Amino acid sequence: MAYVIGVTLFVAGLCVSLALHEAGHLLSARAFGMRVRRFFVGRGPTVFSFRRGDTEYGLKALPIGGFCEIAGMTTLDDLTEDERPRAMWRHPAWRRTVVMASGAVTHVLLAMAILYGLAVSAGLPNLHPVAEPVVASTTCPATTCPAADAGIRAGDRILAVGATATPLWSDVLAAVQSASGPTAVTVRRGGTTLTLTVDVARVTRGGARVGMIGATAQAPPASLRYGPVDAAGATVAYTGDLFGRTFAQLIAFPQRLPAVVAAIGGAERSPDTPISMVGASRLGGEAAERGLWEVFLLLLASLNLFMAVFNLLPLLPLDGGHIMVIWFERARDALRRLRGLPAAGPIDFTRLYPVTMALVLIGGAVMLLTVTADVVNPIRLS
Repeated sequence: MAYVIGVTLFVAGLCVSLALHEAGHLLSARAFGMRVRRFFVGRGPTVFSFRRGDTEYGLKALPIGGFCEIAGMTTLDDLTEDERPRAMWRHPAWRRTVVMASGAVTHVLLAMAILYGLAVSAGLPNLHPVAEPVVASTTCPATTCPAADAGIRAGDRILAVGATATPLWSDVLAAVQSASGPTAVTVRRGGTTLTLTVDVARVTRGGARVGMIGATAQAPPASLRYGPVDAAGATVAYTGDLFGRTFAQLIAFPQRLPAVVAAIGGAERSPDTPISMVGASRLGGEAAERGLWEVFLLLLASLNLFMAVFNLLPLLPLDGGHIMVIWFERARDALRRLRGLPAAGPIDFTRLYPVTMALVLIGGAVMLLTVTADVVNPIRLS
């Protein structure tokens, strides 16, 4: 039951994300005075609708995303006389760019809101897990127990080995391995600083003789919690890290498709292979089933960032494809002005139709492939 609830909640989160994407287009278009004909949440048959000003708002039966219909988005759009002065293509390139990019920006803002909430509650994953010089336990390297015999305890922070300061556990290792015999080790225990004499043992490791005291480091935290102010910077840093991973996944996407095909055939599914909304929802359900709500929210935030980056790819019919056309027109008209020619006007989208349809078919095939893999051989939480 928890799994079903988790899947349902994750799908609901995706639907809200997609609806907010369209709301981003709506708000920016209206702010610039463009004519927005319709704004609907969902797809399929209309459940209800109402009109406010020039815009019809409504709800569709299928809770899958939504749409925002802006008059004059392309030259293929038939305009009425009252729509012509407010047609989107009549506005400056920077305004049209803002409107087309606002959907992706909405995904980013939503992801950052989720990550900020995690930062101040459960914590964000530790991006740079570095072992601090804190002793987790003391063990005997051979027949002697130098650290324990000297009085070093679990929880002690090693400040220095001999005259060498040790801000990190790697510094402790380097200083101990080069030491021999009685060595002063400075530790902080609670609010007290102690200097203990440790008889560093010499042992053979990798064919060389090195010093060893028999102490292991405390593992770095898997996640970090922040205060309300520090969480803002941590959220920005973690968002940037997720952006980097998302770009890397998109670049590696084509070369990972054969592994998806192999997974459909029964091969072991690699966690690095692309997944669809179906696969992401199943992972969300598993996270909810195990009570891992922080993982659930991280998945939702990561998927929003992926949708933001994906929508800005310079391919029609994605938002990034429309932005590419806008700036192609701008560059083309700039070159025409240099040649003393007038602006050529909006590009003829009928000439781009074959390319657009080819990309739609390719995208549909890839989506069908990943959905099939997520049904017959899904990726599971480890």
